[in-house]
Amino acid sequence: MSENSLPTAVLTKKGQETRKKILDAAEHVFGELGYYDASIVLITQHAQVSQGTFYNYFESKKAIYDELIRQLSRELRSTIKEAIMGATTQEENLRLGFLAFFRWIKHHRNMYSIIQQAALVDQELYRWYYAKLAAGYVRSLKNAMNEGAFREMDHETLAYCLMSIGQFIGMRWVYWENEDVPEEVLETAMSMIMKGIAAKP
Repeated sequence: MSENSLPTAVLTKKGQETRKKILDAAEHVFGELGYYDASIVLITQHAQVSQGTFYNYFESKKAIYDELIRQLSRELRSTIKEAIMGATTQEENLRLGFLAFFRWIKHHRNMYSIIQQAALVDQELYRWYYAKLAAGYVRSLKNAMNEGAFREMDHETLAYCLMSIGQFIGMRWVYWENEDVPEEVLETAMSMIMKGIAAKP
């Protein structure tokens, strides 16, 4: 993540709108074609701006790819944080978080392919994306365990387990099928999380 884009704080309102239009175009192009087949030409064509305009905001293809992942990460984490603010129990907290993720990813389906490409394009960026998500889960889990709502377990391990549930359920129904996650699917996942899968003796 060594290359930078122009900070949004120094942009006019029109400049911010143009920057967003270019990032939206990059999300489409990277998602549909992959990082290596994408190009600045294709991004600017999709955004309907000149290449000169592109370079007013981003130094290179890698710079906009990095910023795209950072921005989508911020947006996703903010969406989940806002969704869980009204939760009154830890179980509701998890449920609302999953639902927020599924709704968000339906509007950003290309995020799946964009993030997986990062495993080859930039390992540091790839790890950063998941570490930022995990950090939010860890904070929530620590609170739940301190309250006695969840039994004591390793926070980071459990965080990645919960992330994988949301990740693969979203992939199965939202990304592959372009559908909402069925209610019974979410209920099965929540039952497994809250009660475990071992049969009672």
